[in-house]
Amino acid sequence: QVQLVESGGGLVQPGGSLRLSCAPSRGIYSPNKMGWYRQAPGKQREMVATITSGGSTNYADSVKGRFTILKDNAKNSVFLQMNTLQPEDTAVYYCNFVRTTFLDGYNYWGQGTQVTVSS
Repeated sequence: QVQLVESGGGLVQPGGSLRLSCAPSRGIYSPNKMGWYRQAPGKQREMVATITSGGSTNYADSVKGRFTILKDNAKNSVFLQMNTLQPEDTAVYYCNFVRTTFLDGYNYWGQGTQVTVSS
């Protein structure tokens, strides 16, 4: 069973930065798309940023210009650089890997990492 292992969450003051990382627990076929999602208390899970195997990115309007999604193709890893963090960014952040081909596919989620922005 493949697990996505996340790291990098924590407590940060408003205006600060964090970098989240996500990597599979063992070797996998490369995903078609990787992404970060978040869920705040009492709210639904929402997309934060995604990146395709070709490098195309998509961001939620609320994080554009502040967050950057990056990937390491060799390690099938994805990162989320978060700058100028605000209290409304507080949530549990989840990474997601999706692969869809004619022969196989998967949809893996990380266990979640807490990001708290507070003074």
